[in-house]
Amino acid sequence: MAKPVIAIVGRPNVGKSTIFNRIVGERVSIVEDIPGVTRDRIYSSGEWLNYQFNVIDTGGIDIGDEPFLAQIRQQAEIAIDEADVIIFMTNGREGVTAADEEVAKILYRSKKPVVLAVNKVDNPDMRASVYDFYALGFGEPFPISGSHGLGLGDLLDAVAEHFKNLITEEYDEETIKFSLIGRPNVGKSSLVNALLGEERVIVSNIAGTTRDAVDTSYRYEGQDFVIIDTAGMRKKGKVYESTEKYSVLRALKAIDRSDVVLVVIDGEEGIIEQDKRIAGYAHEAGRAVVIVVNKWDAVEKDEKTMKDFEVKIRDHFQFLDYAPIVFLSAKTTRRIHTLLPQIVRASENHALRVQTTVLNDVIMDAVAMNPAPTDKGKRLKIYYATQVAVKPPAFAIFVNEPELMHFSYERFLQNRIRDAFGFEGTPIKIFSRARK
Repeated sequence: MAKPVIAIVGRPNVGKSTIFNRIVGERVSIVEDIPGVTRDRIYSSGEWLNYQFNVIDTGGIDIGDEPFLAQIRQQAEIAIDEADVIIFMTNGREGVTAADEEVAKILYRSKKPVVLAVNKVDNPDMRASVYDFYALGFGEPFPISGSHGLGLGDLLDAVAEHFKNLITEEYDEETIKFSLIGRPNVGKSSLVNALLGEERVIVSNIAGTTRDAVDTSYRYEGQDFVIIDTAGMRKKGKVYESTEKYSVLRALKAIDRSDVVLVVIDGEEGIIEQDKRIAGYAHEAGRAVVIVVNKWDAVEKDEKTMKDFEVKIRDHFQFLDYAPIVFLSAKTTRRIHTLLPQIVRASENHALRVQTTVLNDVIMDAVAMNPAPTDKGKRLKIYYATQVAVKPPAFAIFVNEPELMHFSYERFLQNRIRDAFGFEGTPIKIFSRARK
């Protein structure tokens, strides 16, 4: 199931970014120490009442020298397209303004749930002014204070009520769901058509979610697949052309619903920074990944070209060292037959569970071969390990003191687990736990 998406919309200087930071908490400042993973503050994740969701900060959009009203209109229109629930932010100190009314007119037409928040209500004496905001036509206004963190619980309660009405897709557990992500014009749609045409399958269109996505369901050699549509990663038109960052959010929705993510690269143009950013989202979401180099027919090649390109990929995508690489041409369908087996293998490894006894044999052999280093006279002691989750596979290693588990030694154990069990195509996670 895709995480619900909340968009925070409103005219400038009403405190959208402050509330964004309050909702997502410390997550926004976390920087993962993995080469190649970059962060974009245009969105982040939050959690409330056991719901996990993505939050859009429209205040973080830079759309150049657009006029004032045009700017807020663009922000509102993007939110209408992308969000499941919209928080309409206003400023309690300034009352209802013409710009607020302009945003309200746009939101009326959205047919999306709107929760009205009145920010900067920092003391009880200001609450009387909140009633003026009923005039905007969105029901009860929620007084909040971004600077003091007041009223956010009631606001998020109202937002979470709308999550219950979201429709989720129903697919058999054995069905492999995969999506294609990448920057525009790398050939994602052509690759989907090549897959369907090459296998001469029966295609049926099934409405997947409330987000107007259409999934393509088909069967090949006894295996059911669903291709999650990402053709709309960037809509045509002025709004999306001036806010390129929003293509990422469309990829995020597809990633959340996928078992396997195909990171599609243009073999002719090579690797650019945006490729790494988009791939980083799939890695952070814990999805299985296959790297697909498309348009390989257009590349001038010799016997070293493919190997050299693979070295470049491994250098740029160090955080995806587990992902297999497939070179193909959607246009000519050359090597297209090599893709589905890699998708199946990555999906199987993503859901792979290993026996505890065999896992501990591997861990103890690794410790015997390379004992944990000491830190200030203390040595890490590893007692036992167990797998605690799949999709992606996650392992808890019980030790004397978790803080003694250095990143480099954790990486060593992770590599030994990969050597023993494969896990090609899927990230794996390791957690250190104190033995009780």
